[in-house]
Amino acid sequence: MLHELRVQNLALVDALHLDVSERATGLIVLTGETGAGKSIILQAIHLLGGGRSSSSWVRSDCDQAHIEALFEIREEQGALQDVLDNHALHNGATCIVRRVITSQGRSKLYINDQLVTARTARELADGLVNIASQHDNQQLLNTRHHLDFLDTYGELWPLREQFSRLFKQWQALSTDLRQLLEKEQEKEQQKDFLLFQLEEIENARLRPGEDEQLLQERDKLKSSAALLQITKKAQHLFSGTILDTLSEVRKDLGQLTTLDPSVAELAERAVSACYEISDIEQELSSYLQTIPTDVSRMEAIAERLALLKQLQRKYGPTLEEVIAFAEKVRLEVKELEGLEGRIDDLEVELEQVSTKALLKATELSEARKETALRLGRVMESELASLSFNQAIFKVQMAVPEGLGLDGVQVSGRDTVEFLFSANPGEPPKPLVRIASGGELSRLMLAMKCILARRDQVDTVIFDEVDAGIGGQAAEAVAEKIRELSSHHQVFCITHLPQIAAGADLHFRIEKRIQDGRTKTVLVRLDEEEKVVELARMLGGEDPTGQTMMYAKELAERRRKRSSV
Repeated sequence: MLHELRVQNLALVDALHLDVSERATGLIVLTGETGAGKSIILQAIHLLGGGRSSSSWVRSDCDQAHIEALFEIREEQGALQDVLDNHALHNGATCIVRRVITSQGRSKLYINDQLVTARTARELADGLVNIASQHDNQQLLNTRHHLDFLDTYGELWPLREQFSRLFKQWQALSTDLRQLLEKEQEKEQQKDFLLFQLEEIENARLRPGEDEQLLQERDKLKSSAALLQITKKAQHLFSGTILDTLSEVRKDLGQLTTLDPSVAELAERAVSACYEISDIEQELSSYLQTIPTDVSRMEAIAERLALLKQLQRKYGPTLEEVIAFAEKVRLEVKELEGLEGRIDDLEVELEQVSTKALLKATELSEARKETALRLGRVMESELASLSFNQAIFKVQMAVPEGLGLDGVQVSGRDTVEFLFSANPGEPPKPLVRIASGGELSRLMLAMKCILARRDQVDTVIFDEVDAGIGGQAAEAVAEKIRELSSHHQVFCITHLPQIAAGADLHFRIEKRIQDGRTKTVLVRLDEEEKVVELARMLGGEDPTGQTMMYAKELAERRRKRSSV
């Protein structure tokens, strides 16, 4: 339930504070001239609920617009409590929603001082506020929304969601089966092609890094003559006088150490160097044996490199990727070989899910049929209290032909359309063909009143739902809204004095010019000011004495009803 709303620098609003915390339930009316800014209040609520923002909503010459609302949450509002708990936003019995919009178009939303997404704010707003506007009236003309109204009234959404999950599972399994069957049709041809690829790669007997090794071997063969000449020359020099000389050096240093121990370290270093040179000579001899001399090997290397390049062009830029491709193909072949078994398993699973979905769809349809009858009776009763004394309201249901799930939607097997007749003796017809603007307003009001008794939303906002209504119908609408306000907090933006007269709290929204700038202000009216406002709504800015008398009479009626 809304306690306070604060708005700063939004459109024409400089600073606005709406405080209704004194009323647990009741009717709060907002009136004012056309263009005074009544829509700004509704826009503020819309923005707090995650609605799309724009820098154009920020008051000119201001950096930011601020909107903040304080709501009270009852323990009985389980769905709302769950939303707060799921997002770790719980803060006792109160909930503060705040939004900041910058002149650069950036926007931030906070719930209990924690930054949230617009999606989370919308999820929360659905449990905080129910808004009925002229746009909602148009929803009645769209049969796509009729099923939602029916399921909401019958509290069938949990059952509908159960079917929806089964239906989506059936759709996913059907898609998988279709794809497998398509693979089955092309299986042999695809398998032959995959086996050809696999055989081509396996016959090559690839080794990771083989291409690099072959390139090195090829480069060696190209330089083999020079390598042999240089290596042999070096070996010859080593094996001649150098090794003999080094042998004599080791002996002499050994004698020198015996005569003078102080040169022992030097002698040790020299001996080590002699042995190192001897090792180098041996390694040169071994290296000489590795130098390729078979020039005919060049042709074999070229052929092997050409084969490797061909495989790399077809299956991957590196040998490692070609080998990985072969492993992937091997798995695909294995999968194709097991395709028939998978199809059998999937067909069994699809049949099981299909049966469950059909049973759930039938259960949902039966529940809807019973709900449709109840909704028709309740709507006719509500419409009678709205000056449709002999109105007929029917819920027409249809299901697709056939027993399977073909033609079924995610919402179930049923299509729903509301039929209405306001005139005795006339058969009910689709709303889009017969309902006028005033009739639509009363139909939507009746629907909202019925649904409000079932949902857990404490605050209902009516935005000029009285369009096209006057005379006796206006009195009936006012009484219906007043009835709803006995167990809900009801905000009503209206031009009808009959509705405004029943207000427990009455605020006038008006434009004022201050310091050369226009701004929208909110004024709470006392009883005398309320009568003046009712007279203005009845007769314009200069009401006659008779109009003032009628305004007083309307206000007095409200006081008498409140005291009963």
